[in-house]
Amino acid sequence: MNDAGIIRNHSKVLASIGNAQAYLKIMENGPGAFDQFLWKHVGGKTKVNRFQKMGEVPTSTPESDAMSKDLKKHGFKFVGTTIVYAFMQACGMVDDHMVTCWRRGTGFERI
Repeated sequence: MNDAGIIRNHSKVLASIGNAQAYLKIMENGPGAFDQFLWKHVGGKTKVNRFQKMGEVPTSTPESDAMSKDLKKHGFKFVGTTIVYAFMQACGMVDDHMVTCWRRGTGFERI
């Protein structure tokens, strides 16, 4: 807690520990259980959006709302719908590249 280089918010530190425990609980269902837990919210494949402008990209969706609610139900903390949507973008569950982006369709979608 005294290290300025790390998160020092006591609630977030405790949440990190609790989130790890919640993850392990889900993983008791076998290999790939957490992967399946997450991907079920997008039907098992990358959701590809077709936005023309950055202003069209949402900060949350019904899918991120559902995943956030499901994560909370399983004991996760600090998993609101906006941060969950950012996670979905970061790990390739959602492709929000503009239709004109060179990265679009480069094989990063889940197979």
